[in-house]
Amino acid sequence: MIQSINVTGVRFDLDDTTKKYVMKKIGRLDRFLPRHARKSVSAEVILKEVNRSHGNKYEAEVVLYVPDKQLTAKDSTMNALAAVDIVEAKLANQLRKYKETHIGHIGKTRAALSKFKRSYAREQ
Repeated sequence: MIQSINVTGVRFDLDDTTKKYVMKKIGRLDRFLPRHARKSVSAEVILKEVNRSHGNKYEAEVVLYVPDKQLTAKDSTMNALAAVDIVEAKLANQLRKYKETHIGHIGKTRAALSKFKRSYAREQ
């Protein structure tokens, strides 16, 4: 669970249930982080209410501070909680890519070496 999560609302009143939902969803993103980054990660969540004249529309923006990088995701929908869900999915993909680039035994290099090993084994 990500311990340092800062949730703010801009022109949007945060109630306890919304805050708790955001903490649960964003806090679970640590499972996609490499182990070296889990202790030092922090998150900022900004929920905004925009476009009031044409109906309520909510925007969620999440910034994750991981070692050597800053990951951001932003989305707007008709429901604030749905925007948080979409942003969570976007950040999960970004964290998978971050993990592939920062851990040597995960990613594309391993696949390339295994292909080489298979082709070499067939020739013998």
